[in-house]
Amino acid sequence: MIKIYHNPRCSKSRSAVSILEEKGIAFEIVKYMDEALTAAELEELLDKLDMDASELLRTNEAIWKSDFADKEMENDELILLMIEHPKLMERPIVVNGNKAVVARPPEKVLEVL
Repeated sequence: MIKIYHNPRCSKSRSAVSILEEKGIAFEIVKYMDEALTAAELEELLDKLDMDASELLRTNEAIWKSDFADKEMENDELILLMIEHPKLMERPIVVNGNKAVVARPPEKVLEVL
């Protein structure tokens, strides 16, 4: 089953959901902003994405710029930071089995179908 880590307030995330719906593909929505991911879940996502935590980080967010941009942080610290502040996580993330993609632009969702 395809899983999409979705933020309904994000236009890119809504577009990715629309693409999946238009294709008639069954999928599960994970509203990670409402229910925090665990460190293990985020690490698993990073493995599937083949990314370091720093690559999944939204560095243009105000909280990043004001509170964290000037700090050196290890991968584990960045994972915990994204769990504490989920808006710092790039979205949407679409997972199909062992493959995942950050669907930016939304059409990248097609890469894991």
